[in-house]
Amino acid sequence: MWAPRKLRESLLQGSQAVGDIERARLLAEVGRTVEARDAYLEILGRDPSHRLALNNLGMLLYETGYRTAARTAYARAAAQHPDDPLSLVNLANALRENGDGAAARAHYERALRLKPDHAAAHQGLGCILADEGDSVGAAEHWRRGFESRPIVTLPYRGRRPPISVLLLAAAAGGNVAMRNFLDDRVFETHIVFVEYFDFANALPLHRLVINAIGDADLAASALSAARSLLALTRAPVINAPSAVGATGRSDNARRLADIPGVVTPGAETLPRSLIEGTDAVNVLKRHGFEFPLLIRSPGFHTGLHFVRVETIAGLPPALNELPGDELTVMRYLDARGADGKSRKYRVMMIDGELYPLHLAISAAWKIHYFTAEMTDNAEHRAEDAEFLEGMASVLGAKAMTALREIQKRLGLDYAGIDFGLNANGEILLFEANAAMVVNPPEPDDKWAYRRAAIERIYAAVRTMLLARSRVR
Repeated sequence: MWAPRKLRESLLQGSQAVGDIERARLLAEVGRTVEARDAYLEILGRDPSHRLALNNLGMLLYETGYRTAARTAYARAAAQHPDDPLSLVNLANALRENGDGAAARAHYERALRLKPDHAAAHQGLGCILADEGDSVGAAEHWRRGFESRPIVTLPYRGRRPPISVLLLAAAAGGNVAMRNFLDDRVFETHIVFVEYFDFANALPLHRLVINAIGDADLAASALSAARSLLALTRAPVINAPSAVGATGRSDNARRLADIPGVVTPGAETLPRSLIEGTDAVNVLKRHGFEFPLLIRSPGFHTGLHFVRVETIAGLPPALNELPGDELTVMRYLDARGADGKSRKYRVMMIDGELYPLHLAISAAWKIHYFTAEMTDNAEHRAEDAEFLEGMASVLGAKAMTALREIQKRLGLDYAGIDFGLNANGEILLFEANAAMVVNPPEPDDKWAYRRAAIERIYAAVRTMLLARSRVR
């Protein structure tokens, strides 16, 4: 347990009385992150292989936005301490987030050979197996990772009594990164993995419930469990599970299709057997699809298991790449501009208001901000900045009216929409749901123009959470 804040501050005044690692921890604890970083670097200057210094520095770097540097620290810790499960799992988590599933899996598996009951390693490996399409293996590792700890209470660092929050999460993933908005000097967060919660037990005391389960296609069973859990509380709820459950790709394609100024992809989730059969062309035509078209395995994000099929001849090899007994088929919506490059806008919808998050530009049809042509293209960043500073003028009145109607129909307190624009100024709907991530920009100065827009989003979420958690 951490010492009270005043005692921690007094300990820092006499650093000789505290070990170097403890001093660095205390500096981080009271928010003096630059000094904490320097303290860890000082330790590593004397002992470059110091296990705790490397792992703690990695955590500090990660939390302050230096994700690449954090991976470097974790990689060094794992290299210097190949038999330490903590170092291996920290590196695996960072690699998984960066999209290197194969390397992450190797480190999770090594950690479990060293410590078979390591809960975090089981949880992470479950996510890797799910991404690979091994639902049975994923479920077993999630059971072993979450069953013994269905509720995790995060440390609280504030000086005043906390605002206690229940954060409902799905073990299978598809969760909103709401922890980024929950300042641990204001909120005490109890994460409840709803699939493993024993309804015979009492919930922790709380003033607010945040449903962080955001992917209706991936986490239908978790959303069902969340709805049942809400019978145990009378606290205000952010993002009601029933509203989230109506935001699957196929559901959205149907219920948003009649909005003026919106073009949907007509998504339909079909049994794989129908698309693999000899009558596939007619099946697709009956559902309104022509080539080129898009097919994806439900429940995956960041472009994983998502392909474009140009002709009927390309259908069999494309299906071989996709896991799952059901597949979602969509019309290809051409979001290319006059320069031939595709544009994907993301707008966040928070407590009834619209906030621009980013514009990603790429020569590829499959666009994500972290892989788009933004880092090395100043013109693209300038176009992104123009969108962030003047969303309404960039999108036009037709698109803005459509966005407001989409927000109304979603009925969510926190959500986002990814879309393109056609030549008529209409919204080309890619997806709209609660599972949208708001990552802070890397500290590099080239991203300085994005910080004000992202801070507006963070401020809006914080304001909403504080307002909803007030005692009635």
